[in-house]
Amino acid sequence: MEGLTISVPAKINLSIDVKDRLASGYHSVEMIMQTIDLFDIITVERTQSDVSIQCDNPQLPCDHGNIALKAAELFFGKCPYKGGARITLKKNIPIAAGLGGGSSDAAGVLKALNELFNNCLTDAELTELSKRLGADVAFFLSGGTQYAGGIGDELTQLPDFEGVHILLVNPGFPVSTKWVYTNLDMNNLGERPNIPDIINAIKNMDINFVARNMRNVLESVTLKEYPELKNIVDKLTELGATGSLMSGSGPTVFGIFPDGDTAKAAKEEFLKQYTNVYNTVTIGRR
Repeated sequence: MEGLTISVPAKINLSIDVKDRLASGYHSVEMIMQTIDLFDIITVERTQSDVSIQCDNPQLPCDHGNIALKAAELFFGKCPYKGGARITLKKNIPIAAGLGGGSSDAAGVLKALNELFNNCLTDAELTELSKRLGADVAFFLSGGTQYAGGIGDELTQLPDFEGVHILLVNPGFPVSTKWVYTNLDMNNLGERPNIPDIINAIKNMDINFVARNMRNVLESVTLKEYPELKNIVDKLTELGATGSLMSGSGPTVFGIFPDGDTAKAAKEEFLKQYTNVYNTVTIGRR
């Protein structure tokens, strides 16, 4: 096999709590992460040597600033076979949007290269490489529904929470995760999620409980800086969402809807003001 094309999913966070600021500069967190059916498309082709990347979005660098390229270089540093790769990336997931697009691309490149090079690395070795790339990358190696502790890299697979109707609204501007965590006031996080109760509701497929009890303490920074996002949260609820929340550090906001028709009607309303509006559903591990 000389080439492989795969689709890699975005994620939302069904809850985020921040427990502590660590001496390393990172934060200890508790999160529930969930993949959805909004995909970037990655084509990876074997070459004799060197690694290169092309992307259809001019906002993304095609050099070592691109995490997918870093993933390929890490892979070849570990893989016993000699060779290189040409990576082509079609971006559908908004950039710097709280949806994990870059991390998903990196995980996809690791998985695709491993398949192209005869599964030369074990799952454990792929996980070790992914953790060197970023806290979210390991999650995307299998996706689905997962609990994340530590700095977001201590993962526990949960039962799949599939087929839940999600409407994403991205306001069209980026938000820096680093900026959000730098400005986080640990004494004023607002209402924190009850993660164990939400995990139980996921196990019981109690969509309404999850929707009504989702919380993201990072909203205490991002919604304060960008009041427009609070308006989106409120409007999603007005248009029929059982619950709505900012994903990651923002700025994308999502709503959980009881059915696809209500979600589609809400999408039509948001399209009057925003371009990046997506009807999606939650998906299981891959």
